[in-house]
Amino acid sequence: MREKFGREVVLEKPKDRTFGHFATPIAFSLAKELRKSPMVIAEDLASSFNESEIFSSVESVKGYLNFRLSEDFLNEYGDWALQNQSEFGKQEKKSKILLEFVSANPTGPLHIGHARGAVYGDTLYKLAKHLGYDITAEYYVNDSGNQIDLLGLSIQLYGRENILKESVEYPESYYRGEYLEGLAKGAVEKFGKEILSDESRQKELALWAKDGVMDIVVNTLADTNIHFDTFVNESSLYNDWERVMKKMGDGIYKKDDKVWIASEAKGDDNDRVVVREDGRPTYLAGDIVYHNQKFERGYDHYINIWGADHHGYIPRVNAAVEYLGYDSSKLETLLSQMVSLLKDGEPYKMSKRAGNVILMSDIVEEIGSDALRFIFASKKSDTALEFDLSEFKKQDSSNPIFYIQYAHARIQTILSKSNYSREEISASSLKGLDENADSLLFDALLLPEIIEDAFSSRQVQKLTDYLKALAASLHKFYYDCRIIGTDDEAKLLKLLLVVALSLKTGLSLLGIKAKDRMVKEEE
Repeated sequence: MREKFGREVVLEKPKDRTFGHFATPIAFSLAKELRKSPMVIAEDLASSFNESEIFSSVESVKGYLNFRLSEDFLNEYGDWALQNQSEFGKQEKKSKILLEFVSANPTGPLHIGHARGAVYGDTLYKLAKHLGYDITAEYYVNDSGNQIDLLGLSIQLYGRENILKESVEYPESYYRGEYLEGLAKGAVEKFGKEILSDESRQKELALWAKDGVMDIVVNTLADTNIHFDTFVNESSLYNDWERVMKKMGDGIYKKDDKVWIASEAKGDDNDRVVVREDGRPTYLAGDIVYHNQKFERGYDHYINIWGADHHGYIPRVNAAVEYLGYDSSKLETLLSQMVSLLKDGEPYKMSKRAGNVILMSDIVEEIGSDALRFIFASKKSDTALEFDLSEFKKQDSSNPIFYIQYAHARIQTILSKSNYSREEISASSLKGLDENADSLLFDALLLPEIIEDAFSSRQVQKLTDYLKALAASLHKFYYDCRIIGTDDEAKLLKLLLVVALSLKTGLSLLGIKAKDRMVKEEE
């Protein structure tokens, strides 16, 4: 419709479907330019659609244009969707995107804060893939710095206390959790018990152990249907620091025996240290080299998903990108807020085996991967999220993932009760549907629009909201409309096939497999 009006047009979906499938206030925005009243403009525009094959009617109502899609269009689109199910909602976007997310330190298992960013990132990845983007999912492994040294110390402390049976004094900061047992035992098997007592070998121990931790991380993500295309180790980047520092030119300067980035001039609160007095690079230095490497790989767009506590870090990284000679507008950083967990209305108790965090793997074990993915995709990532685990064990409409899965399974049950073959159902026409059925068909065929909107706005909760609404419409239709044994049985079953396709496709983009059968019995 951009071609028709010569500009972007906002299309709204009226709550009252009697007004049509879409509406636009375009006449109001044209009124000043054309020096006419919105009602006159809307009348003129409506008349220009008289020959349209897509719309059965285009009407002017108080300055708004209301569009009703034609039966022919909806029938043809429904037919195409069922005949090309793997292509439904797909596009051919040409842009190349590098998406970095999770990137948790390889010092312990993933906790629920990591889980939120992981689900958000992977859902964006799946949406982008479906839309045809050439997108790469990348994990940045922070395997340098103090946190790695602390991993070696923590393994030694655990091993000395639990394997060597020594009395140990724990420092204020150290890693805790059951995972240390496997690392300590593995270290003894590989290096001998002496590595647990030799402080000079903490670094060696940590560098060996981080790979074991990454195995835990990767397996946890895989259990949630999250996979990465590439991994980049921070430790591999520092050999390139001198070259990158020279590339930044005047963006880098020395003061007080330290090396600084002049990030304040680029919008940061202050300039930042990138190399300490003793010559050790800071965490920011690694990020600078990493982002230079990213841009040198030649993507069209770069997306980072970080925890909300990294908000202040954004301007200094953008400053580095500018000093490196790149366009920082190509770098998009999205934030993922923390999660509060309840169980039966009370704060969720932390697992003793996890140390002082709630493990992602514990939640998956308790409510399943599908529920976890749905929960973390169901609210804007940059807003706080609180949920009660007990709600996602219920088998009723209060549990959204059950409600959606039940809608898909209900359709399969209805189809199994029919004497019509799938071929006969597919050959039937979607024309002549009553108002309720027409509304359900329109809702089901909206999925491609939802997919594009959810990705372009970076708001994946639009997909979960859509699936909840479509499932509710399906359940209401089931209770309000008799299907089996009616004259329109084949036609209505075809409608249900379109609904099932949208539910199945939408769930797959959330990393969830649609179910054909549910434990709950049909009413």
